[in-house]
Amino acid sequence: MSDWPQGYGKRVLDEVDSTLNEASRIAPTLSGPEWIMARRQTAARGRRGRAWVQAQGNLAATLVMRPVGEAKQAALRSFVAALALFDACVAVTGRAEGLSLKWPNDVLLNGGKLAGILLESTGHGSGVAHLAIGVGVNLADAPGADAVEPGAVRPVSLLSETGAQVEPELFLTELAAAFARYEAQFLTYGFAPIRSAWLARAARLGEVITARTATSQTVGTFETVDADGNLVLNTAQGRVSIPAAEVYF
Repeated sequence: MSDWPQGYGKRVLDEVDSTLNEASRIAPTLSGPEWIMARRQTAARGRRGRAWVQAQGNLAATLVMRPVGEAKQAALRSFVAALALFDACVAVTGRAEGLSLKWPNDVLLNGGKLAGILLESTGHGSGVAHLAIGVGVNLADAPGADAVEPGAVRPVSLLSETGAQVEPELFLTELAAAFARYEAQFLTYGFAPIRSAWLARAARLGEVITARTATSQTVGTFETVDADGNLVLNTAQGRVSIPAAEVYF
């Protein structure tokens, strides 16, 4: 098992409205990056403001940090976090089989959604004053299929798919250690090695997928993720680069 990474703070709360909300409250007082974990959240949220229910025994955590560089660079931390989640799952189960990464922010296990990532930030000129990286992992339980929108990937849990019983705080330690390793790589070498590692674990690479926004839908072959983190599809109309969308298989 990994040790807690040097330079990263940790606070574990019995209850909070949301670890993302807590991150925004404490961000101005922090001198370094800090992980916040809650055993219970009363007002959790997912992407696009959707309500999110945290089952007992699952992980809800947020890393709040002060990134260096422009906002678009800070947003690439979603790929750093995805790789860290992948490695943490391998660390606690001893296996990588069945794990994959779904653009832009999900971790899949045996084709189902195991974990999700949500980034929120506050501005500072052209950069970011504080970045909050929220993660939710279905360690012990997963929502029913009726809890997700039609066509979305079915939720799964680590316990149901692998039989591994993992305490949230133990998983957080593995996640924090893995994130620290990838963050150091990102700061030293840039996005290129992170992008390569992510693509090596990408779900449905080379296959036809659908990317939907609030106003459009694009169907094409998942070719790659570009140097800015955009999804690149080969479509009947040509090559298309998509900065933000929901992906459906």
